[in-house]
Amino acid sequence: MRAAVQAPQRLVSETPWTGAVRQSQPAEEPGSTGNVVRLVVAILAILGLTAGLLLLALIGGLSFGMRLFALIGLSAIPLTGIILYVLWLDRWKPQPKIILALCLLWGGVASVILTLFVSLIGEVALYFAGVGAVPDVFGAVVQAPIVEETTKTCLLVVIVLAARRYFEGPLDGLVYGALIGAGFAFTENVLYLGSAWNESTAGLWTTFVLRCLCSPLLHTLFSTCAGVTIGFAARKWPWWGTILMWLPGLFVGICLHALWNGTMTGLGAISPIASIIGLIVLSFILTVCWVVLGLLLRRSERLHTLNMLGDYANTGWLSHAEVDMLGTWKGRRFGRRWAASFPGGNEAMRTMIRTSARLSTTRMRLLAGIGGEKERAIESFQLKEFAAARDRLLAASGSAARQPQ
Repeated sequence: MRAAVQAPQRLVSETPWTGAVRQSQPAEEPGSTGNVVRLVVAILAILGLTAGLLLLALIGGLSFGMRLFALIGLSAIPLTGIILYVLWLDRWKPQPKIILALCLLWGGVASVILTLFVSLIGEVALYFAGVGAVPDVFGAVVQAPIVEETTKTCLLVVIVLAARRYFEGPLDGLVYGALIGAGFAFTENVLYLGSAWNESTAGLWTTFVLRCLCSPLLHTLFSTCAGVTIGFAARKWPWWGTILMWLPGLFVGICLHALWNGTMTGLGAISPIASIIGLIVLSFILTVCWVVLGLLLRRSERLHTLNMLGDYANTGWLSHAEVDMLGTWKGRRFGRRWAASFPGGNEAMRTMIRTSARLSTTRMRLLAGIGGEKERAIESFQLKEFAAARDRLLAASGSAARQPQ
């Protein structure tokens, strides 16, 4: 039995200090904790695979001595250009940098290990089956595209299932897929450049020009296909639909990869000149397609935000003038410029811009019937966050206007 406690003369319902503490605590978006936990688990898994690669290097599987630094520098040239373009595409609704780094690390480390492991298992199985070694043409046109594209893009399925709040449309899929492919191409370029350097310095520079300058976006394009199809499903479909939509994007990426390898193999059998001309022409066509796709999806993301925010303007949460400002690059730019003219305004404006982009995706998911009551709670949180940022912005502007000149 618990000890009896004498009754107080006055019941305490609330005290000023506890209310102040509660107000100082930042609100947490529903479901955000689960996303963070899943991402931490995924990052730990990637770090474990990275340790495995380092162990493989110590054993002697990858060792270029002092040349390794030069090879990394040459391979980083196309990687840097791809990263800059992808980050520019991601400016409208930036995704967490930790996921972007995870995709890059997966492509450059984990998917390479998985590709080598699966290929080794396949060769051993064929050996014991009595088939013998895989023909070079079959390995280049069939085996390599299937294995590489599967191991690269399976991370996209993990992200959309474990942290769907950060995978909200086709542009997100393009960004994630492009970084995975860029990481894979970086490691592959290091290997090819090192092999060519072992033969001659001229071979090194020839390989650098052909792979890093003339055809830098191939793996990026192949991995993008699965990311875009998953992104379309993530916006409107339930979780099992996102897994299914991985398959058509994966199939397109495999076909493009097989087309590239088959074309280069066939032209190489004709003459080296034909192979080089075909490489430049086909790479140019695929690169233009990828760049144009990114621009179209970036524009679509902006129009999507403008359309979805219109619903909140019609119900009174936002004004139509605010929708016009938050849904265009020009409006955002002028809004940030005006808010930066007084203390505290810049941060409040950034919060409004960031929250409005997230609100547009939440609205789309609600219209599609995804998320249920949890999605309603997220919408309520985001609307309150936007309203609070707007109040801070107005208060800061009013305080600046009252100050003596």
